[in-house]
Amino acid sequence: MTKITESDSLYNHLEKMSIEELLKNINQEDKKVPDAVEKVIPAIVPLVQAIVEKMKQGGRLFYIGAGTSGRLGIVDASECPPTYGIEYGRVIGIIAGGKKAITQAVEFAEDDIHQGWKDLKKHKVNTKDVIIGLSASGTTPYVVGALKECQKHNILTGSIACNPNAEISKYANYPIEVVVGPEFVTGSTRMKAGTAQKLILNMISTSVMIQLGRVKGNKMVDMQLANNKLIDRGVRILMRNTGINDYDYLKDVLLQQGSVRKAMEWLNKNNH
Repeated sequence: MTKITESDSLYNHLEKMSIEELLKNINQEDKKVPDAVEKVIPAIVPLVQAIVEKMKQGGRLFYIGAGTSGRLGIVDASECPPTYGIEYGRVIGIIAGGKKAITQAVEFAEDDIHQGWKDLKKHKVNTKDVIIGLSASGTTPYVVGALKECQKHNILTGSIACNPNAEISKYANYPIEVVVGPEFVTGSTRMKAGTAQKLILNMISTSVMIQLGRVKGNKMVDMQLANNKLIDRGVRILMRNTGINDYDYLKDVLLQQGSVRKAMEWLNKNNH
């Protein structure tokens, strides 16, 4: 039986379409993705709860995937420290084929059923951690093998696939199957399937970080002050939250204290 991710596009003769037709039709398909994600929110909730619990105990969150799925995991993981100030190494993305695979296709890397677990073992994964396997098809051997071994070692697992009854779901304590339908270009899962995975990863990591207390109100009070834009954002958060309008003074305090949260605490102590 053909997987939905591999089934024929609802559109044909793409090469005969005008640029505008192509763009409109791709957009038409993209609109279906948020609805598909909405349907799986009940499956995402317990996974987020489990991650929060493990991370509060000092555990880590791992994403593991191949190709587009692996890259999306790396993007999400790499954005957690600068956005939320969480230590590097608490959210980790692993891709089949290693660093080279981030920018280039590594042939047959995803077909090795043992390599995923070997890659996880390099990080000394243990029962405090949560491993989320990412695979649009739901059958990627690299990911299936990794989750299978995790379960043997009593390590908590989640999965995100874009086919129903996916193989990886069998090895996930918290399986998510977000079915977005055939791709505009048949089998090109970097499109709708990739978008669905990206949305869900955003939802997971953002919810986890908020639950871990790394947002105050709606502001990124623990973000790393890694460039001028972020320093300026930090100063403006302080201005709004303290009622102090001296930009240069607040900038000095922010840079001395190293984060918006610490600057707020310092200002509350020293400006009464």
